[in-house]
Amino acid sequence: MRRRVFLAAVLMSMAGVAAASAQEWPAKPVRVVIPFGAGSATDVVPRVVLEGMSARLGQPLVVENRAGAGGTIGSASVAKAEPDGYTLLATSQAHAIAPAIYPNLSYDVVRDFVPVGAFGSVPNVLVVAPSAGLDTVQAFVAAAKAQPGSFTFASVGIGSAVHLSAERFRASAGYEAVHIPFKGGAEALTEVIAGRVTYYFCPVSTALPHIRAGRVKALAVSSPKRLADLPEVPTTLEAGFPDSDLTVWIGLFAPAKTSPAVVATLNRELLAAAATPAVRERLVQLGVEPMPLSAAEFGKVVEADVVTLDRFAKAIGMRLN
Repeated sequence: MRRRVFLAAVLMSMAGVAAASAQEWPAKPVRVVIPFGAGSATDVVPRVVLEGMSARLGQPLVVENRAGAGGTIGSASVAKAEPDGYTLLATSQAHAIAPAIYPNLSYDVVRDFVPVGAFGSVPNVLVVAPSAGLDTVQAFVAAAKAQPGSFTFASVGIGSAVHLSAERFRASAGYEAVHIPFKGGAEALTEVIAGRVTYYFCPVSTALPHIRAGRVKALAVSSPKRLADLPEVPTTLEAGFPDSDLTVWIGLFAPAKTSPAVVATLNRELLAAAATPAVRERLVQLGVEPMPLSAAEFGKVVEADVVTLDRFAKAIGMRLN
């Protein structure tokens, strides 16, 4: 009898410690790894919401950019981190396609992470330099077909969301092009502006200032419908290219086995921060569509994308090259 009472007391004590730890979190700054370079949509969009979350949580959420290998270097570091709520991952849909591109990943995108929530979704826009002399997406495709393999396209890494968007469009339009990956979105866009790379399916949040300044020309957007900020630019679907659309989610993850209480707190504060007028206005300016999902709902989106994007990657032979 005494043994049972003692064990019950121990279990209650352990539960109390766990509850206290969850209540005390965060007691210090939280590190958020972004596995892409500064200036990319996957960098810019989370920072807007994380700033609001920091204010609400009372602790800084410190961003660390760890770019490389299509986001897998930074993601691997978070997969191996302590699941104490003090190391998180902010990444894009590239997370879901990584297994198809990198068969020898050191982590499992589903088992080694717990989804927290989505910052929102961002469409991409096909941009070229004005000097290219391509005024419509139809003219672009015709030129690409007339000069097989002469067009080059930028991305922020093999398997990145912008790479995926470009490949979906290329597969639908039926032309060949050479992929040139860069470490960050700013570098990729600079090369297109300079005319050294033909085109880039750039996140609209990054592209808008350059489109408005006339540094690049927008030919089509990857969203299912036209964007309010670019009403004259057609979607790739209405331009006549089926299955070419892609709207990229950007979300927050924690290492597997992170306390459900911490995950619930993060999800609640993410949604609350994203809904505040100042943050919402900034997200709208960046072309971000809200995704007010629970952690479980976001997890289902991620798991479904792992399956569908794997099929797509295999269908078009998207691989390490």
